Amino acid sequence: MKVVICLPTVVARENESFDILLKRFKKKCEKAAILSEIKKNQAYEKPSVRKKREANIASRKMLKMQRRMQRYLK
Repeated sequence: MKVVICLPTVVARENESFDILLKRFKKKCEKAAILSEIKKNQAYEKPSVRKKREANIASRKMLKMQRRMQRYLK
C-alpha cells in the first residue's frame, strides 16, 4: 500500500510580505489538521483511554448544546 502525503504549500504573491505568507500557511496547516494529527500520534493511547476521552468530549459537547438551547428558548 502506497501512502501519499499531501502537504500544504503556499506561493508568494506579488508584493506579499512574509508575515501574510506565514499566516496563510498556518491557516492551510490548520485546515489540513496536521498539528492535531502529530500531537495525537506522539504517544500510544490505549483503546479504553481513547473511548473514555471521546465520551468525555461528547458529554461536554452535549452540555454546551443544552446550554445554548436553554438560552435560545428563554
